[in-house]
Amino acid sequence: MKITVNKFVAVTYDLTVDEGEKRELMERATTENPLKFIFGTGAMLPAFENALKGLEVGDKFNFSITPEDAYGEYVEEHVLDLPKNIFEVDGKFDSEMIKEGNTVPMMDSNGNRMNGSVLEVKEDVVVMDFNHPLAGETLHFSGEVIEVHEPTAEEIAALSAPAGGCDCGCDDCGSDCGDHNHEGGCGCGGCK
Repeated sequence: MKITVNKFVAVTYDLTVDEGEKRELMERATTENPLKFIFGTGAMLPAFENALKGLEVGDKFNFSITPEDAYGEYVEEHVLDLPKNIFEVDGKFDSEMIKEGNTVPMMDSNGNRMNGSVLEVKEDVVVMDFNHPLAGETLHFSGEVIEVHEPTAEEIAALSAPAGGCDCGCDDCGSDCGDHNHEGGCGCGGCK
């Protein structure tokens, strides 16, 4: 059976970024923990799906997605100094959650959910990066199709994309994507 719209798909892959010998492994989907999704439902990057369309079980793939077709270029204006007081809980700065390297679910003044990475905690401000973790990166995928079939009702319910699709910011669960990625899948590599 070929990968077409509304088919259940499971793939293994390695996702790397950079070029040549400098390539860095960002994400791996294994046989034990493959990426599972319903093809054509908006859960995956369109360029990712286009590269898999028509493949069958056992087919191997190796393709790249440019930043324009993935998560865009890195934008310096998306790095902001935010007042430290907005991170207070009961009048006390939340130093457990707000520390360098953490990703924090936030909401803008219009109610839009987004994740920000804490770059630095200063005396009066927190430096946050709201770029996608893979902004500016060319994504290199190599892997294999391990399953294609008509989805069951349970698979459809479990793997249906959230409204607007998953952009790998894991806005829906607010987590670091550890299990979320392979249980509904974004296939975008932003989940480490």
